[in-house]
Amino acid sequence: MSPMLDYVYQMTGIDAAYILIGMLVLILILFILVIVALCKLKKLHRRYDRFMRGKDAESMEDTILSCIEKNEKLDQMNQILREDIIGLRKNQRITYQKMGMVKYNAFREMSGDLSYALALLDQQNNGFLMNSVYAKEGGYSYIKEIVNGESVIQLSEEEQAALDKAKSQS
Repeated sequence: MSPMLDYVYQMTGIDAAYILIGMLVLILILFILVIVALCKLKKLHRRYDRFMRGKDAESMEDTILSCIEKNEKLDQMNQILREDIIGLRKNQRITYQKMGMVKYNAFREMSGDLSYALALLDQQNNGFLMNSVYAKEGGYSYIKEIVNGESVIQLSEEEQAALDKAKSQS
């Protein structure tokens, strides 16, 4: 043994071989960590190279500016579409969305259900009810206004059935 190793053994009471083995293990661990770091660096370099391939600083800037321009145009189009949707929703509330129809035979001596009652309502159950009565002498049509699902004029059975059909639709 060398005098230095003897001195370490006398001072610490630990055999120098254990210290060398410990340092060797530590160097091995550090070597493995360096290899792992190099592998990650190589992978990152490949990704960076793929990202920058065929690009210089000016063309990259053009690409980014083009993306920003497209994004601004999309934002403008999105705002226009939102306004259109709001307008469509307003119009939808006042359009006729619900329909109820009942065909019936107004006069028993005639064959076929040639008369009908038709109710057309909007979202709030406002609209009209049309009754068309067919007779031998001719046809007659009547319209009754419907407000909040009700008529101020009394309804016949067929008219009420048509109104109930229309109101039952969501």
